[in-house]
Amino acid sequence: PFTVRVKETDLWVAVDEKSFSPDLPQRVEELVWWQHQLLEDYMKKDPLFRETFSPYLLAAGAPPLALEMVRAGNRAGVGPMAAVAGAFAQLVGKFLLQSCQQVLVENGGDIFLKMKRPTRLGIYAGKSPFTGKLALEVPARRSPWGICTSSGTVGPSYSEGRADAAVILSASAPLADAVATAAANRVKGPEDLNPALDFARGIRGVEGVLLIYRDKLAAWGQVKLLPARS
Repeated sequence: PFTVRVKETDLWVAVDEKSFSPDLPQRVEELVWWQHQLLEDYMKKDPLFRETFSPYLLAAGAPPLALEMVRAGNRAGVGPMAAVAGAFAQLVGKFLLQSCQQVLVENGGDIFLKMKRPTRLGIYAGKSPFTGKLALEVPARRSPWGICTSSGTVGPSYSEGRADAAVILSASAPLADAVATAAANRVKGPEDLNPALDFARGIRGVEGVLLIYRDKLAAWGQVKLLPARS
């Protein structure tokens, strides 16, 4: 494992030991700096890209990372910045898979994962009684996973809702990030869990949904819940 921090991007990265090389953290940091610069240069020309909470139409000359974010946000009905953490996690994860067999990239609670065996991830849902009690087991498979979490009660990110956790599983980390934001926006009370679940599961590419509001939860799809290990 190693960490890389570039401005708002704060990565915890793990790769299989055989694939690790001493220069790998520096190569990842250089990649993130470069992509940050491309994105920031674009946002200077198109400031609404950063500000909007709605689906968006890109201007000419946008970098590929911005296109990934817009595609994800538009499918979820939210702005492109709702997908930025998942987009950076996936960018780094795909870069690492060029030389590594197993990869986990975590960026502020948003995860890109490619492992050869099932992986257990702890669930943090703020003051919900499920925090520290439940874990999500993600099955191994050929294609990577994007596993992203949004919350209306935890962290600095803006949310219109009060969900303690909205967790989305997809092959696309940017899509998982955007849909997690959109689903969390819809949960303002326990009566909103099932409608928000139906919304998320109806988006093409979403493979699993877990929503938590205080002592209530709703789940669908590739969600295997286990007791958290002490």
